[in-house]
Parts: sequence; structure tokens; C-alpha cells
Amino acid sequence: MRQKALTIVMDMKKKLFEFWSIFWKTSVFLFAFSILLTVVYRFVPVPVTILMLQRCGEQVADGKPMTLKKDWIALEDVPNCMPLAVVASEDQNFLSHNGFDFQAIEKAMKYNEKQKKRKRPKTKGASTISQQTAKNVFLWPSRSWVRKGFEVYFTALIELLWSKERIIEVYLNVAEMGDGIYGVEAASQQYFHKPSSKITPQQAAMLAAVLPNPRKYNAGQPSAFVQKRQAWILKQMSMFGGILDFSKKGEE
Repeated sequence: MRQKALTIVMDMKKKLFEFWSIFWKTSVFLFAFSILLTVVYRFVPVPVTILMLQRCGEQVADGKPMTLKKDWIALEDVPNCMPLAVVASEDQNFLSHNGFDFQAIEKAMKYNEKQKKRKRPKTKGASTISQQTAKNVFLWPSRSWVRKGFEVYFTALIELLWSKERIIEVYLNVAEMGDGIYGVEAASQQYFHKPSSKITPQQAAMLAAVLPNPRKYNAGQPSAFVQKRQAWILKQMSMFGGILDFSKKGEE
């Protein structure tokens, strides 16, 4: 009886060791793979994202034709007004932070706390362009804490391994800008019937204006809200001096 119990204990220890061995090896592999993929995407255009595939699945499920319009364009081929517009709209401290804007996070937390007292509370986010890029490229759409944890990890990773120019370039190429439309090149062709290399500051601001909810708002047929937001973005762009100066990276 004692020998049998001892055997059971030894078997349990063996299985536990095997489990931790597999877990450790898998963790090391995923860690190494995440770094390798991040390094590769520092130089290579991102071919597709999980969000793009999910949207295609949703289109098929809804009985719609599957649409996926995207066309990679290098940052140097896009007028400076386009990255300036998204920075003015989404993340004005983009050049100075290291992936996380803690002042914006604090303001958002205070705003959301006040909103809880209202009948129809609104929530305000504080995700930086770096965080949005990490989420768009490497992760799946979700509001879980697990996904948020991975977002923090990949944000730190791209801030470490990519330049600010590369982060904004990738963002401008993978951001959802309409139903089945991704990136500024596809969006410019869809809404303005011209390449993004010829986009104007007004049009850049219009594309940036729909980013909070690109499937609800339409840059080609802007609502009064989108037009108002466009005007606000143009004003913010002028406060930057009309240009996004990457030489000021790291400056407050």
C-alpha cells in the first residue's frame, strides 16, 4: 500500500515536471518569436493583421462580399500633413513619450470616474499611437486584461526596437479607416480618388477625424460631427507649426 502511494506521488511529480518543462519551453519560444517578428516588421511591410481577418469573417457571416483594401506606402511618400494629422488627433505627445502617456491616462481615469455618476456615462481612452500600433499589428480585438497585458508588452517592444518614424509608418498602413479599408493609401483612393502622396492637410484631417470609429463615420460623406472634428484637428495641426518634426523626438 505504501509502495503504491509512493508510486502515485512519483508519477504526479513526473507529470508536474513535464508540464512545467513544456510550459517553460513554450514560453521561451513565444518570447523569442515575438522579438523575431518585431525585428522583421521593423523592415518588412505588415502583410495582414488579425483585425483584417476578423472583419473579413464578419463580412462573410453577414452575407456581404469580402472586402479587404490595403496598399502599403512608405512614410517618405506620404505628405507630412498625414502623420501630423493623426498625431494631432490621437496622440499629441507621441514624439516625447516612450509608448505610454501617463498624464493622458490620469486625465482619462478622472474623466471616467466622473462619468460613472451620470445616467449615460461616456468613457475616454488614453491609448497612444504606439499602443494602437502594437494592438493592430500583433493582437486581437478585445477588452480583456489579458489582451491589455500583451499590448503593454508589445508596445514596450516596438518602442525599443522601432523608431518613431517606423511606428507611425506602420500605424498609417494598418489602421482601419472604413469597412474593409485599411491604411491611408487605400482610404485616400476610396474617399478622394487619388493617391495619398497627393493628399491635402484638409483631407488628412478628415481621415484622422474618423479614426475613433471608422466603421461608423465616413470620410467620403462626413457628418456634422466629423466635420467639426476635422476643424479641431486642423487647428491642432497649426499649433504644431503645420509640420511633424521627428528631430524633436524625446523633447517635452
